[in-house]
Amino acid sequence: MAYFIDLFSPETYEAFARSRRDISGFRLRHKNIAEKIKPGDVFVCYLTRLSRWFGLLEVIEGPFIDHKPIFVAGNDPFVVRFRVRPTIWLDINKGIPIHDDAIWAGLSFTRGLEKGSIGWTGKVRGSLTRLDDRDGSFLAETLTGQAAQAKAYPLTEQDTRKLAMHTVNRPDKVVTVSVPEDVGTVETEEVVPEAKLVNPFASRH
Repeated sequence: MAYFIDLFSPETYEAFARSRRDISGFRLRHKNIAEKIKPGDVFVCYLTRLSRWFGLLEVIEGPFIDHKPIFVAGNDPFVVRFRVRPTIWLDINKGIPIHDDAIWAGLSFTRGLEKGSIGWTGKVRGSLTRLDDRDGSFLAETLTGQAAQAKAYPLTEQDTRKLAMHTVNRPDKVVTVSVPEDVGTVETEEVVPEAKLVNPFASRH
């Protein structure tokens, strides 16, 4: 069994939560990496913008290429797909922030870093990054415990503002767009390009 990061944007999270939760898709550039993934491997789900770990998806079948729009209405770029089975799926306010003391101290790529450091972010910048086996096992065990315990991690005011951002899928990159309450200008912030954008009303059959 191997563990791989599966990035979700808040939009992806909401759409997948309302779906049959049986397909996870990635961009065509991930095809070579995807071909190394086998049934029984596990996707560890990470929520961008809020920086939370929230789920485990067991790979059942794949990869396969499917151009049917699922994740984006129209020209869906996430065509490298796997059939998956969620073993853990937490509500956003139950997802564990990466800055949680136990998580921060338990992961090899955050342990020893200052909480304000960005040195760890490269590890969660792209989907299908393979986790160290010990990191994967640690996250799987921690998320399984959280599913039973259901400890709440209330959203902060900053978290709420991040959720209010709108994600825009551009040909060159993915950006978040927000209209601040106190000004009339539109601000944009680049986010993880691999974070899947989902039409919440798209068919997931």
